[in-house]
Amino acid sequence: MAETLLKSTTRHIRLFTARVENGDLVPDLDQLTLDIDPDNEFLWGEAALEKVRGRFQALVASQAGADLNDYTLRRIGSELEGEIRALLQAGAIRYNPDSRVLNYSMGLPRSPETL
Repeated sequence: MAETLLKSTTRHIRLFTARVENGDLVPDLDQLTLDIDPDNEFLWGEAALEKVRGRFQALVASQAGADLNDYTLRRIGSELEGEIRALLQAGAIRYNPDSRVLNYSMGLPRSPETL
């Protein structure tokens, strides 16, 4: 019997109970794969990406031994959305003006006059 792929999708975070093999997702209930900002809404530096990845690793570690289920995935995704919002508000990331859709999902950009 094939394993079921669980997933959680927020605006900027996609989580899958899968591993990546040759560019494909292969269901694996023992592994959680993270896709950050799949629509490229933000401009990322390596430090900001590492901060999100580190938070992801900490959240996964806090669930060690527990089943990966829909609720757990949604909770981790929501926590990571909050991390992205904090990075945007701190100026560590910014909106990508070349994104296919500029909807300012985390609030309007802040200019120096509004800081």
